[in-house]
Amino acid sequence: MTIALSTASVYPLGAAAAFDLAARLGYDGVEVMVTTEPVTQESGALAALAEHYGTPVTSIHAPTLLLTQRVWGTEPWDKVDNSIQLASDLGADTVVVHPPFRWQRGYAESFIEGVAEREAATGVAVAVENMFPWRARNRELQAYLPDWDPTPLAYANVTLDLSHTATAGSDAMAMVEELGDRLRHLHLADGSGSFKDEHLVPGRGTQPCAVVLETLARSGFRGTVVAEIATRKASDSEREALLAETLAFARLNFAAPR
Repeated sequence: MTIALSTASVYPLGAAAAFDLAARLGYDGVEVMVTTEPVTQESGALAALAEHYGTPVTSIHAPTLLLTQRVWGTEPWDKVDNSIQLASDLGADTVVVHPPFRWQRGYAESFIEGVAEREAATGVAVAVENMFPWRARNRELQAYLPDWDPTPLAYANVTLDLSHTATAGSDAMAMVEELGDRLRHLHLADGSGSFKDEHLVPGRGTQPCAVVLETLARSGFRGTVVAEIATRKASDSEREALLAETLAFARLNFAAPR
C-alpha cells in the first residue's frame, strides 16, 4: 500500500512544501490538488519537484471544487481531461474528481458515461469522491448530481473521504463493504459530525479510521491512502507534527491485521 500526502494538507503553503514534508516524514508520494498555484498545473514543474525530493506524484485531484471553478477555464470536462493528461505525464494512475454541482446539469447528464469513456481510453482511473449535503440551520441542499454518494452509482473507481462521511452522517464501514473492489482511493482524515468539512487528524473524530484501514489491509487493498488533513491554522512545527501523526496512524493500522 502507498501512503501519500495531499498538497491540500499543507495549505496555505504551496506544492513545494508538500513535497519537502512528504520526503522528510517518509510518505511514499504526493497527491497534487490542482489549484490556482501555477506549479500544480504544470507537469514539468511537478516532475522537477518529484525528482528533487525523490517523491513521486501518485495521483492528481482535479480542480472541481468551488474555489477552483476558473482553473483551466470553466468547461468541466476540460478540467477532467487536463487532469488526466497531467496524471499521464507524471506516471500517476489516478485522478480524483468531485461529482458535478447541481447547476452543471449538462455535465451531470453525461457524467457517469463520460468518466467510463475516459478511463477506457486512457487507462487512468477517474475515482469519483463521496461528498455530502450542504446544510444551513435546519435546511439541507442536495448540491451534487447525480448524487453526493457515489456508492450506488455505476462508477468503476471511487474515492472514499472519511471527513466527508462524517459531514454527511454516512456509515463509512457500510460504504467500504458495498464498494468492495471499486474502492480505489482513500482520503484519510476524520470528522466529528459537524456540518463543516473538518479534515481532522485520524483518530481525533468519530469516524472508524482504524477499522477502515484494518479492513482494507485484510482485503488486499492495492490502492492509495492519501493524508488529507487541515493544517491551515498550525505553525510550521505543529503542521509537521500533525502530518507525522497521520502517517504513523496509517502505517500502524494498515499493518495491524498482518
